[in-house]
Amino acid sequence: MKIAVAGTGYVGLVAGVCFAEKGHEVTCVDIDESKVKLMESGVSPIYEEGLEELMKKNNATGRLHYTTDYASAYRDAEAIFIGVGTPEMPDGSANLSYIATVCRQIAENVEHDTLVVVKSTVPVGTNDKVEQFIKDFLVKDVKVEVASNPEFLAQGTAVRDTLHAARIIIGTESKEAEAKLMEIYKPFDLPIVSVKRRSAEMIKYACNDFLALKISYMNDIANLCELVGADIEDVAKGMSYDARIGERFLNAGIGFGGSCFPKDTKALKFLARQNGYELKTVEACVDVNTVQKTRLFEKAKERMITFSGLKVAVLGLTFKAGTDDLREAPSSVNIKLLLEQGADIYAYDPAGVPRAKHQFPEGNIDRGTMHYVDTPTEALKDANICFIFTEWGEIRAVKPSDYKALMRTPLVYDGRNLYSLTDMKDAGVEYYSIGR
Repeated sequence: MKIAVAGTGYVGLVAGVCFAEKGHEVTCVDIDESKVKLMESGVSPIYEEGLEELMKKNNATGRLHYTTDYASAYRDAEAIFIGVGTPEMPDGSANLSYIATVCRQIAENVEHDTLVVVKSTVPVGTNDKVEQFIKDFLVKDVKVEVASNPEFLAQGTAVRDTLHAARIIIGTESKEAEAKLMEIYKPFDLPIVSVKRRSAEMIKYACNDFLALKISYMNDIANLCELVGADIEDVAKGMSYDARIGERFLNAGIGFGGSCFPKDTKALKFLARQNGYELKTVEACVDVNTVQKTRLFEKAKERMITFSGLKVAVLGLTFKAGTDDLREAPSSVNIKLLLEQGADIYAYDPAGVPRAKHQFPEGNIDRGTMHYVDTPTEALKDANICFIFTEWGEIRAVKPSDYKALMRTPLVYDGRNLYSLTDMKDAGVEYYSIGR
């Protein structure tokens, strides 16, 4: 089928590449000419395992194209997928301006009946408005239907999550729209859950917010474990055998970040309030996560007289391993606090440094200074204190004895519980983690 995809971020580009991989003819649309040229050369603008290989493969077959010419891309597409961003507004609501721009471009350029599919995460009821908005601006006498097809990919495993999804959710208001989406996804050979549009929109938020709730719950329990002398890892292990709970998302840490969970919890909270309802569980989840992100900093602040003039090693910048995304990363709020306190920060991350430099340029910031290094060893050499914010394999590879050997003061605050308490104690490291 001839498919156009609006937007080449995590949602749009991964979807477009995977559609091409399954045999569809795909044109990915972006407004950035330099980005389009980069993708045409087989280079991915985002850090995502396995994506570039599939881009090069499908570029070569001629099934995958990139363009800034949205008019030609939308003109004769049989289906148009919208995968543009819906960033968070100051009040927690979703910014739908990018979707509105694409919808108007579609309305003014389609020349035959087509199906518009919204993959972007949008508030419940948005697809109804999208369909009416497109109809309001249609130039040609054609039929345009709108469907919801939320994505459930995780950054770092986005390609695998798309090609081998647990299920595909489609929300439609007609048998014709349902049949076309079924045809598009038939080559994927995956379970398809077909519901109404509003239900599909809610499924996306309900899933993400449930997982966020699970993380915040475990972090809350971890904090209590510290106070009563229990070990959160023992607790999580015991919980994991209960089939009703499952074993995933039970790891305690310094809170969730990224482009989805923080935005989606706030958006659902906003939607509930807009409809005169208070989602107390989700509101608690947001509150717990906000405090959790700086828990290690507060612990260290109690231990230290000052951070001023101290060499602080920061291991890990991205919100999770396997991505270069720093959006809502726990590292960001902690680095800001450390710089305000006058710390001399030496940061290491195998993927996140280029993006981090936009947020925290090298040199003097506030009362502190910011440096980026190429290895954990460089960050740890003669450091007075170390914070671990991301669970990269390169950071896991640092041995307990390395902290003792390299640091001026072997003092480690680990937000990912990477090490055994016994191993760190035996190595002579003063070690603080979460819930243990």
